[in-house]
Amino acid sequence: MAPRVRVMHPHVMIDPEVLGGSPIVAGSRVPVRRLWAWHRGGTTVDTLLRRYPQLGPARVLSALAFAYDNEELIEEDLRKEQDLMARSTSGDSPVGLRPMAQLPLLGGDAPGASPRPRARRR
Repeated sequence: MAPRVRVMHPHVMIDPEVLGGSPIVAGSRVPVRRLWAWHRGGTTVDTLLRRYPQLGPARVLSALAFAYDNEELIEEDLRKEQDLMARSTSGDSPVGLRPMAQLPLLGGDAPGASPRPRARRR
């Protein structure tokens, strides 16, 4: 049985029809687990805001607060994602699912992050 939501936050929603019921940042398809994983790995809030500017500070901070208040739920969501990734390497999951370790977070302070490429002017 999945862990229950202990504390709801105004900028986080859970809808069984969106991303399989994973907690997401309201008004987006950004899973809370993604922000939590980056933050837990040492990525600063400023970097998350640069990576997800469409979310704004209130929604990013609310999502992180939700994750801290519901850590068991978010960790279970991360385990589900990891199971999907493990199955994708065996050919049992949708094409295109890639582990987070292969997805660099642009912005500078995450381990292994590379700076955001600049657009060339003509």
